[in-house]
Amino acid sequence: MKASDIISALPSQFEAAQSSGDLFFFPSEVSKHEELGTEWEIRICTALQKKPAVSPPAGEAGIAPSDQADETAKKYDPFAPPYVSNLHVGDLRDESSGTEYGVLLNKYSVVPHHFLLVTKEFMPQNSPLLPHDLVQTYLLLLAARKARKNYFAFYNCGSNSGASQSHKHIQFIEVEDDGPPIERLAKAANLEVSGKPFSLSSVGYANHVYRLPTLSNGASPEQLEQALFLPFLSLLDLVISTVRHSPDYPSGTPSYNVILTLEHMHLIPRRWETYTLRELGATLSVNSLGFAGMLMVKSDTERQALEQEKIETVLRGVGVESVHELQVAGTSMEAMDETSA
Repeated sequence: MKASDIISALPSQFEAAQSSGDLFFFPSEVSKHEELGTEWEIRICTALQKKPAVSPPAGEAGIAPSDQADETAKKYDPFAPPYVSNLHVGDLRDESSGTEYGVLLNKYSVVPHHFLLVTKEFMPQNSPLLPHDLVQTYLLLLAARKARKNYFAFYNCGSNSGASQSHKHIQFIEVEDDGPPIERLAKAANLEVSGKPFSLSSVGYANHVYRLPTLSNGASPEQLEQALFLPFLSLLDLVISTVRHSPDYPSGTPSYNVILTLEHMHLIPRRWETYTLRELGATLSVNSLGFAGMLMVKSDTERQALEQEKIETVLRGVGVESVHELQVAGTSMEAMDETSA
């Protein structure tokens, strides 16, 4: 299949999956909250209080039941084929690398048409995005734009990123025309020099952003790889540099979130996965969507507590302190400088 076929198939596939009971859609309400110069979205979904806290049995989250009795004893992987047909939108293949992907609907959906790009062969979720991952992701975003739909992609990398599964998967959410809230701040940034990472200084946590060149629907995979992978490496370098400047950062592989739109790539280093609201004692799990400006709570009481405590406080609590100015003055930009020369 092509990326355009995937986008075209989403509405009917979503309806079929929901009608069959293979997909559960949880109604929610979105509240807007003004902070840090933009409107943040707080989605209230009371039904999530009843969502299963553990992985469902085989056949319930994207893979078909196995006839072998001992399969249930193995570690559950919801993104391993064979897939449940109603959740399986289609397959994609990266021609340059030969990597194959499955495209699956999110079994537990709060937003309609929420889908995932998963590697058919197991790859760990704590591994960085590779050139072909970025190319296939961007091709889907381009196909959505051509179909007059506006999606963005996100990737939760590492144990403290908010990732719920260990099998590599990139997620896609449909949003309003101006993109997720954080994208409005990125678009408003006035850059003195193009072609280099920058930081959104108005937010109180480390963030690294790259403004992508204008890429048309006719861009070749080779052109997309050149436009996407070097910026990703430069942002990843800044993420690693950021956590090295943090003396009490948890040991192990750094965790971070990736947010990708047609215009910007964001990487945000993470210290913790969850934040406890002081007033309620309620625990919020934060993934890439939180840093995109779209947070989730389970009740209106949690929403009020979040607004009172401030979104910036929560994101700073699970993020890392910014040292961007120190990094810009250092040598972390060498690779991009050489490329731009």
